[in-house]
Amino acid sequence: MKNGITVEICAGSLSDVMAAVSVGETDRIELNCALELGGLTPSLSTVKQAVALTDKPVIAMVRPRGAGFVYNEAEKQTMYEDAVLFLENGAAGIVFGSLNEDRTVDEEFTARMVQLIHSYGRQAVFHKAFDETPDLSEACATLIRLGIDRILTSGGRPDVSSGSAMISHLLSVYGGRIEILPGGGVSENNISDVLRTTGAKQIHMSAKVAVTQSGTYPAVSADRIRQIINKI
Repeated sequence: MKNGITVEICAGSLSDVMAAVSVGETDRIELNCALELGGLTPSLSTVKQAVALTDKPVIAMVRPRGAGFVYNEAEKQTMYEDAVLFLENGAAGIVFGSLNEDRTVDEEFTARMVQLIHSYGRQAVFHKAFDETPDLSEACATLIRLGIDRILTSGGRPDVSSGSAMISHLLSVYGGRIEILPGGGVSENNISDVLRTTGAKQIHMSAKVAVTQSGTYPAVSADRIRQIINKI
């Protein structure tokens, strides 16, 4: 934590986790895979190794595919069973999101997931599927009623800078009942303004750079984490 700001790093691999925890100000890890797709469900072995690697809370994502957040029953069951495995193996929480065809919150599945996660005494986090809902205030109120602990959001916009006014609104109206975690496009160039304009006390970022081997892939950079955190 730096200057009272909780820093969450979005990690897409065990190497990303290692880079994140090498920076002392990292407070929490969101673990997934396929950062280039917005993050998908990591393997169980990756979750187990990440939990063993650090004493920082590891929040594991369950998202079975890219391209939207409307899931069939088989996909929901896979998400549920993955969540059970992750919770049984030390995940500090589960980040997920599910919508109806009209893009409103899938209340039935969300309630089922919250009940599961809370039965382990862990945190239930709703990811940026929230930003796809037609009315963010209504969706936030729904998620509070369903018992979600934290919402990851860019304020319904492509990035936190353009969505900062909505994030500020959500914090002012609902911040006493649910955590609002700004994330999406956080960089060394905008983090100071985002924290100032939103009033947020936590931030989510991947601090990724392009790594080239046989091809190019995004990976968390410890140096870039430091550069961004230095602007807090």
